[in-house]
Amino acid sequence: MEFLPLYFDLKNKDCLVVGGGEVAFRKASLLLKAGARIFIVAPEIGAGVTGLEDNPCVSIERAAYSPDHLEGKVLVIAATNDHSVNLSVSEHAKARNMPVNVVDNPPLCSFILPAIIDRSPIVVAVSSGGKSPVLARLLRSRLESTIPAAYGRLAELVGGFREAVKQRFSSINQRRNFWESVLQGRVAELVFAGKEVEAARQLQALIESSPKEAPAVGEVYLVGGGPGDPDLLTFRALRLMQQADVVLYDRLVSEAVLDMTRRDAERINVGKARSLHTLPQEEINDLLVRLAREGHRVLRLKGGDPFVFGRGGEEIDKLAENGIPFQVVPGITAATGCSCYAGIPLTHRDYAQSVRFITGHLKDGSCKLPWAELVQSGQTVVFYMGLIGLPIICEQLVAHGRSADTPVALIQQGTTRNQRVYTGTLKTIVGIIAAEEVKAPTLIIVGEVVSLREKLGWRDDSRTLSAAAP
Repeated sequence: MEFLPLYFDLKNKDCLVVGGGEVAFRKASLLLKAGARIFIVAPEIGAGVTGLEDNPCVSIERAAYSPDHLEGKVLVIAATNDHSVNLSVSEHAKARNMPVNVVDNPPLCSFILPAIIDRSPIVVAVSSGGKSPVLARLLRSRLESTIPAAYGRLAELVGGFREAVKQRFSSINQRRNFWESVLQGRVAELVFAGKEVEAARQLQALIESSPKEAPAVGEVYLVGGGPGDPDLLTFRALRLMQQADVVLYDRLVSEAVLDMTRRDAERINVGKARSLHTLPQEEINDLLVRLAREGHRVLRLKGGDPFVFGRGGEEIDKLAENGIPFQVVPGITAATGCSCYAGIPLTHRDYAQSVRFITGHLKDGSCKLPWAELVQSGQTVVFYMGLIGLPIICEQLVAHGRSADTPVALIQQGTTRNQRVYTGTLKTIVGIIAAEEVKAPTLIIVGEVVSLREKLGWRDDSRTLSAAAP
């Protein structure tokens, strides 16, 4: 995040706009809409700015800019076509710790102006960090069509009842649950239909009829977060991720996916790495039960799919045993996501008619696998969590009859921007990655389908590296 989105209260505050052209007019108009008092200074004033002269909140001075113009101002916008003037405004403002925006010149700015969807008091800001204002405006136009103007009226209505709801419910979770039901229910529909009076009457009735101390009713959402790319999340996963007030997440959950959860939710890292458990599984199970009994909506967020080497079955077994309501949302498992992004089909009519998923290490930390079953022809074998055991995997597959020339791919942090793909054979792959700094999570694919990568790789990604066998 290059810029932190902030909302300034500029009502009755003095702001300076340096420049008298069309761009300066647009910026001044935006500040006026926010309730600011505007001082405009420029040697020449265009028609747009001239039209503001009769506004009592606007003062115009036809003069060259000087540092004295900054005195008493809380914010300044430089909108001239003279780089030296814009530079001076930026330097003088920053020396005074005054927020400054120089139009179309992010390096000179301490803040930037986003594209805005105005449904006051609901205001949505979209920014590209100054990289592409046109793209930000395009995104704004898409959002404009999906956010009805009535949302502003809905916000005004519920704002008038916040204190009453606060008095009615002592628990923040109760208040949150109440408002979520209101904003997605009949009251909201009445506002959208233009029936604010009836909406207010029904909202008042809901407040009065709701029990002051509703029993704590929690629930657990067991959600598959996929292999890393947030675009691979399901709609249902996103909905539940936004509802939960407590998030328990694994180390395999990417930061981009974790960022899709509610900002105000409590986040608890329960991630487990090989031989290093942040929390033992039994304690995670007990924590889920306790949080739900306290009335929380708990998101158990896992990388990949919760039922594919995710121990999701153990967790919901504990929840069911204790009578805790739960939902399970599948996710794209690492095998399908990573193989797809690497351009390696797991099955192919000419190469593999079956695929097998194997965990690279077992409950006791060993690598004792049914090797004789993993060397069948026409079969792709995918190893999860097999980086540490890769030498043993290669050795045992060859020892049990798989050709040493069988193609192998190791995919690091698949589907993310940090994806790397290393290819070789059972004979060479260990040596190939020995020269690289491979970072978990990784996935290993063994089979003839790996040979299709060069032809079928569809991602033109400079961050994806394919290492050929020596």
